[in-house]
Amino acid sequence: MENKTIGFAVCGSFCTHAKALEALEAIRARYAHIIPIVSETVAENDTRFGNAHDLMREMARICDHRVISTLKEAEPIGPQGLLDLLIIAPCTGNTLGKLAGGIADTAVTLAAKAHLRNGRPILLAPSTNDGLGASARNLGALMARKYIYLVPFRQDDPAGKPASLVADFGLVAPAAQAALEGRQLQPVLLGPKE
Repeated sequence: MENKTIGFAVCGSFCTHAKALEALEAIRARYAHIIPIVSETVAENDTRFGNAHDLMREMARICDHRVISTLKEAEPIGPQGLLDLLIIAPCTGNTLGKLAGGIADTAVTLAAKAHLRNGRPILLAPSTNDGLGASARNLGALMARKYIYLVPFRQDDPAGKPASLVADFGLVAPAAQAALEGRQLQPVLLGPKE
C-alpha cells in the first residue's frame, strides 16, 4: 500500500454512485489514507438511487475517516497540504462548469481550489448528460489545464442520449496512479462499450 493521502470527492450524478463506491474501494486498496468528500447536493438529497446518509456512512466506513461535506470542513485542505491527489468521481457537468470558471461554492469545488494552490493533481471522472453539449467547452478547458487529469470516458448511450458522457469507473485506480506520476492515462476518449 502506497503511503499517499487521496481525497475522494463525490458529486451528484446519483446514477453512478454505486460505481463510484466500487472505485473508492479500489483506491482504498492501493493508498494508505483516503479522505472522503461530498458535495452538499449529495449530502442533502435522497434519490431513487439511494439514501444520502447511507452513502456517506459507507464512504466513511471504506475510508475510516469522517466525510467532509461543508465549505468549512473543505477549506483546510489547501493551507494544510492534506492531499497528494484529489479525485472527483463522479464529476458532474455542474462541477465541470464551476471548476472551469473558478467557482468554489461547494465542498467539492472548494476542496479542488484549495488543493490546486499546492500544485498537486486533480483527477476528474466526468459523468454528465451534456458532456458533448453545454459542458463540452468546460471539459475542453479543463483538459488543457496544468494539474488536471481525466479518467478515460465515453458516450454512455449514443443513440438514446447522444450528448451524454461517463467515465469508466473501472479505470479510476490506474488513472489515479498515472496522475500521481504526472501523466494522463490514455486513451482519454474510449470507444463504445462492448
